[in-house]
Amino acid sequence: MSTHASDPLAALSSLPGVADAVDSVRKAVDRVYGHRVMRRRSNEISSEAALRGARGSAALSGADWALEEVRRRTDFGSDSEARTVGAALRLGAEAGQLLSIWRQSPLRVLARLHLVAAGDPGASVGRPRLDGETVDEPLVTAPLPTPAEVGGRLDGLAELIVAGGEAPALVTAAVVHGELLALRPFTSYNGLVARAAERIALVGSGLDPKAICPAEVGHAEQGRAAYLAAFEGYLSGTPEGVGGWIAHCGRSVELGVRESTAVCEALQRGAA
Repeated sequence: MSTHASDPLAALSSLPGVADAVDSVRKAVDRVYGHRVMRRRSNEISSEAALRGARGSAALSGADWALEEVRRRTDFGSDSEARTVGAALRLGAEAGQLLSIWRQSPLRVLARLHLVAAGDPGASVGRPRLDGETVDEPLVTAPLPTPAEVGGRLDGLAELIVAGGEAPALVTAAVVHGELLALRPFTSYNGLVARAAERIALVGSGLDPKAICPAEVGHAEQGRAAYLAAFEGYLSGTPEGVGGWIAHCGRSVELGVRESTAVCEALQRGAA
């Protein structure tokens, strides 16, 4: 990550491919917000985006259920996949309630997200992991930072979020996502929490105020292999790697926009 003294997140905008990704995402988001259905039925689009985003995030965490299965199921505690889907759905519902807290206390929001995902107040839930605690995150196998490093980097990330700055929403959201995947600060559900935090960053920035552009859909559509390859680029810390990760997140937002545009079109056909 760049260490530009005044605004390190804004400095990332100059990395290879990032400016184009930011511009492309802004144009895509503007187009879906301009859809005629959004003027009358934006709440329906938001609800559907949350459902589809949860399905996509769960798929990346190993529970790749069909959308209609996610929609119809009511029991999410019977096995590991069901618990993953349930956690993703709870996070999707909770994210919108945390926007007002995010810019003042992002670490509090992350703790809340983990508690919501875990669904029970266990001893390790809702706080960063301690020395000797294991992490259940099968998707990401990169070496785990120590709890001491996790604490320092989380504090640094929180300081950047609270300070604000001139960084585009996509850049901030991609860094939040990438850092949380790299740190895996909790004993479980780190991938789900990282993607929920990315969504909060996109919505809270004003880029997607109605939460209708589910990046999780795009991450899942591009596939686990592409997701992990882009994340490896982020971990590398090289300008090309970090820029590639941000561009990958941008493409995911655009695919989320495409999904919600299709929902708008379906609702429009139904109303015709």
